[in-house]
Amino acid sequence: MSFGFSVGDFIKTVELANKVRKGFVGAPSQFNAISDEVRSLSIVLLDVEVFLYNRELRNEQEADLRRIVDGCGNVLNQLEHTLDNYGELRSGHRSASKTVKRMWKRLKWEPEDIKQLRDRIGTNIGLLNAFFTSGLIRDNVVTLVRSQEDQGRQTILDWITSIDHAAQQSNFLSRRQPGTGQWLLVSAEFTAWVGTSKRTLFCPGIPGAGKTVLTSIVIEELFTRFENVGNIGIAYLYCNYQRQHQQKFEDLIASLLKQLVQEQPSLPDSVKTLYNRHKDKRTRPSLDEILGVLQSVASVYSRVFIIVDAIDECQISDGHQQRLLSGLFELQAKCNANIFATSRHISCIEREFEGCLKLAIRASEEDVRKYLDAHMVQLPRFVARSLELQEKIKTDIVNAIDGMFLLAQLHLDSLTGKRSLKAVQTALKNLVKGSAAYDHAYKDAMERINGQIKDQEELAKQVLSWITCAKRPLAAIELQHALGVEVGESQLDEANIPEIEDMVSVCAGLVTIDEGSGIIRLVHYTAQEYFDRTQRQWFPDVQANIITTCVTYLSFDDFERGICQSDNEFEQRLQSNKFYDYAAHNWGHHAREASTSCDNVMDFLRKQAHVEASSQVLMASKRYSDETKYSQKGPKQMTGLHLAAFFGVGNVVLGLLNGNHPDLKDSHSRTPLLWAAERGHENVVKLLLDQGVGLDLMDSECGRTPLSWAAKNVHHVVVQLLLEAGADPNARGEGYGESALHLAAGIGNKAMVYQLLKAGADVNTRVGNLRSNESALHRAAARGHDEVVGLLLKFKADVRAKDYFGWTALHRAANAGYEKVVKLLLEADVAVVVDKNECEATALHLAALGGNKAIVEQLIEGNADVEARCQDGWTPLHWAAEDTQKSTFQFLFKTKTDIEAKKSVILKAPSQISKSMSYDLDKLMASMRADVRGENPSLFATRYATWEPFC
Repeated sequence: MSFGFSVGDFIKTVELANKVRKGFVGAPSQFNAISDEVRSLSIVLLDVEVFLYNRELRNEQEADLRRIVDGCGNVLNQLEHTLDNYGELRSGHRSASKTVKRMWKRLKWEPEDIKQLRDRIGTNIGLLNAFFTSGLIRDNVVTLVRSQEDQGRQTILDWITSIDHAAQQSNFLSRRQPGTGQWLLVSAEFTAWVGTSKRTLFCPGIPGAGKTVLTSIVIEELFTRFENVGNIGIAYLYCNYQRQHQQKFEDLIASLLKQLVQEQPSLPDSVKTLYNRHKDKRTRPSLDEILGVLQSVASVYSRVFIIVDAIDECQISDGHQQRLLSGLFELQAKCNANIFATSRHISCIEREFEGCLKLAIRASEEDVRKYLDAHMVQLPRFVARSLELQEKIKTDIVNAIDGMFLLAQLHLDSLTGKRSLKAVQTALKNLVKGSAAYDHAYKDAMERINGQIKDQEELAKQVLSWITCAKRPLAAIELQHALGVEVGESQLDEANIPEIEDMVSVCAGLVTIDEGSGIIRLVHYTAQEYFDRTQRQWFPDVQANIITTCVTYLSFDDFERGICQSDNEFEQRLQSNKFYDYAAHNWGHHAREASTSCDNVMDFLRKQAHVEASSQVLMASKRYSDETKYSQKGPKQMTGLHLAAFFGVGNVVLGLLNGNHPDLKDSHSRTPLLWAAERGHENVVKLLLDQGVGLDLMDSECGRTPLSWAAKNVHHVVVQLLLEAGADPNARGEGYGESALHLAAGIGNKAMVYQLLKAGADVNTRVGNLRSNESALHRAAARGHDEVVGLLLKFKADVRAKDYFGWTALHRAANAGYEKVVKLLLEADVAVVVDKNECEATALHLAALGGNKAIVEQLIEGNADVEARCQDGWTPLHWAAEDTQKSTFQFLFKTKTDIEAKKSVILKAPSQISKSMSYDLDKLMASMRADVRGENPSLFATRYATWEPFC
């Protein structure tokens, strides 16, 4: 075989395939199909090796073969990693030289996991056969390789976040009047910002000044300007008051990461590693992990531009807005990023941008005139016949708006129904200026709506009331179905569904539809603020109307069959009933806020099949794109009482208790109290406690009590109510076996941990699950919650307690890289530094493996044994070499590590060490190995014992 890339790499792939095949020995029958696929792949690899022996390949053929072999290696590595999750080697994962036997776990391998891996293996077999039987047709091979890569790439991008700001960018840019916004692009501030790295341009503006459209213009300008300039990263965020539930700090950072990754020709290794680390466990990465990978990806670019519109509309609660600002400035400091941000004039935000470039945004007269020129056609015909009148309209509107672009639109809309010259002139004289202008404009629009014929007025108010009061943004088709519901009917009559165009046209310019997303919304957040203040005036019965519509819809005959038995059937139900999702998720929120009860609610909740159909969509969760049977995850046999407790509708719960046992259980053994406690509904918890319900009844899925669920979701008042009623703070079930303290420690809520400890929670209680046996200290340490760790230690938590695998809290903190936690644990009991886990590894071994030099230094200062050997005889130095951690390896090599250990590392792991360095070590390693083997043993002790040639 004489192709350009390493023969060794090809042979290693063949050996890996054989190793994976052997890994299936003794596997359950569910693994047979994929085991056969691996066997086929290994056979084809051997055939190709024979076929290519002594053949000369062209450069492009070598490149193609390299891609295929890399693809084979990737899927085999992932398969080997997956096997490790489904089975354990009896003698430990480091006993490669010993005879091992895989002990299979009692886990079900998800069918979609098998399908994806089989598809990838099959693709690679096809690629190899293309070489073997099809004359090495390059185009076909490249197409197949790219198809496989693209599929895997998109899966990872979707996993990072499903949020996509591209549709918003297209929508906002489409609203731009051609030629507008140039004043910003040619300004001295923008020129200085775009021309210099690590600059921030802050653009505050009054409401309705056009900040969002100008942001879209800036984004378009950057993509156009740098289209042919390599290695420029651009990412942007549109904050929105209506989508705050999707705009937590973690969501926004993940969106920036996804966008910067999308611009890379291939997925960065850091992103692949993050995905592989969490995919099999079906967990989400921590915020620190996302930030670390974001900084890693951003640092690859020569320049990075981050654009954030409407920071003032970012969720303020829990500090998300402040964390976003801090995160942006940290990214700028570490990656030389340029930041462009807009906001209303809010002092606390403006203080964050002191010393930065600043350019206030106001609607320019030139831009406003261009907009008005283009929209004069919407005015009555007599306006079109008079250029003088058109000029007066433009001049009067420009003079009235005071830099508010939105106001120009609203004023122009107010003239559309005028029937005479005098009416237009009167309206122009009465244009309101100043801070009250928006309220006046919206009131004027509502008066015009009231002046329409009765059916149009009613439709407009229905549309506006739904958009104003909905719990989430509504798609236009969802609102169509909601407005088509007729009280008392058992199905939706499509002939009663209004047209989207009519829904928009009757609303006097107050409503718009976003292209791409199909969301129907108010034209501006100032309209939302106006209707929030004046809701009782314009929509006095809105909550009752919404509740009636929701429960009428959920009572339709389409849902009388109850729960769907498959995902396909469930998806079909969702597609056929567009309002199903919103009604099921939100009827209770509207009912809880309504001032009066609704008889229709009680009627609905007494229909068991309809209640179960509603609860199915409420509980269905598709957290992963490849998760199967997601519609079957929720509890069955959920009654109306459970559902009312879930939403916290106290008067309904009270009504349903008549004739129902208060401890009624669904198929997951959840009681109404458990649902109310988990959701934090204090009123319903009090009501149920008065009924003498079981305080410590546990669900069968997780083995958690009402107290545990309330603690996990940080409902302090509910926790106190339950404790005062006599709930056991140490109760734990047979499922996960966690106490309330474990859950509070795991999420890092110090106040909740303190509340439980003061109530008598045992600080050293262990998770009841025999495969865990962890304490609250283990859990807090593993997640880096240093304040909680400190509190637990004050309450005498056992620092040297070991979990099922022999790990102490120090093992966990060192393994995860949490320096503050390691410091606290060593200060509490330095003796823990010598403790070993079931593989005889110390915390120093784990810190070395993870490459955390700071923690390695901490542990050595605490008298950690640098020569400690695990069950395979490896020292921390071996572990550092195994995982190619350069700085940690060098540091450990310089310590007083046993000379024999140093020799062993050089002999056993030369390839790993070489790969860990940024320079060529082949010759140096060769000489070191020669010294160690005895050709010049004395030279080794003097030249290599302190790693001097590498420093």
